[in-house]
Amino acid sequence: MQRLYRITQRLHGGLTVEVPADAIATTVSGWLAELGADSPLVGDLQRAVSAGDWPAARAIGEYLAVDVSVSP
Repeated sequence: MQRLYRITQRLHGGLTVEVPADAIATTVSGWLAELGADSPLVGDLQRAVSAGDWPAARAIGEYLAVDVSVSP
């Protein structure tokens, strides 16, 4: 079974979704687009989560205003 990650946007309503690692960048990019923004850091976030680099994932998440964790 594929591991899922819980992503919560901290702006614009606090929406939470559960997605596989390879969908993190697309999901966060979509949220940013709704706000009229984009960032190349979404790819860095996806790579950090995929590699299990949680310090980097949390730091990038802070910048993007999202929280990421392993889904229970």
